[in-house]
Amino acid sequence: MPMNFNQQIIDEFRANKGQVGGPFQGARLLLLTTVGARTGAEHTTPLGYLPDGDRLLIIASAGGSPRHPAWYHNLLANPQVTVENGLYTHQAEAVVLEGEERDRLFARALETDPGWGAYEERSGRILPVVALLPIYEGPGGGSLAEALISLHNAFRRELALIRGEVAASGPRVAAQLRVNCLTVCQNLHGHHSKEDEYMFPALERRYPELALVMERLRTEHEKIARLLDELKTLLADGDVAPADLLSEVERLTHELEAHLDYEEEQLVPLLT
Repeated sequence: MPMNFNQQIIDEFRANKGQVGGPFQGARLLLLTTVGARTGAEHTTPLGYLPDGDRLLIIASAGGSPRHPAWYHNLLANPQVTVENGLYTHQAEAVVLEGEERDRLFARALETDPGWGAYEERSGRILPVVALLPIYEGPGGGSLAEALISLHNAFRRELALIRGEVAASGPRVAAQLRVNCLTVCQNLHGHHSKEDEYMFPALERRYPELALVMERLRTEHEKIARLLDELKTLLADGDVAPADLLSEVERLTHELEAHLDYEEEQLVPLLT
């Protein structure tokens, strides 16, 4: 993308917490900041990404250019990068995938969006696939309440993206869409496990009057865990129909959003 167009996307992305309009409305976008291989200056680029469990995948397509994009050369020289999703920012280690792993994941991306194949053919080069592995550095400068809301909003956004992807998936559920669903299942399970193990007991010790609230939140965690298990069982069916998957995702979304709203109503004032 031309530099001035890139900057427009970056400005809109940051101003609207990761939401942009135009041709990228509803797309999976992140901002990748690399350190210049020659200059040492920071450079930020908007890129599409694919979830892959604990990591994100980006593809060095450069719009089908015969040359690798500048950000790719930068991360080869300085693999530690900054990733923004509009709701929070974290450091990541960029790892260029090779061999069978690269080919398998590129094929998975290609099944979802044949445009990657058109870019590769036009470029005359093998498009690199890069994994971004998050580097967690502990809480940022905001309050625990702000961190909780940001994380909840990330789940709300991810489920909205998945609902759109399922609705647009056509006659079959592609492998990447299954990964997107399984990734949000994994992340929700991890988030609720940490709340049950750490945050909820700490709040109960400090606020004994929250006993009934905590009982409800834990019951809702158990219900959502059952929904996640049912969704994973459905995804294991190689012939699952998109309509059936959409129904399960919408059921999960309904329950989760009600849970997140109640949790924020009850706990955010105490965490602020």
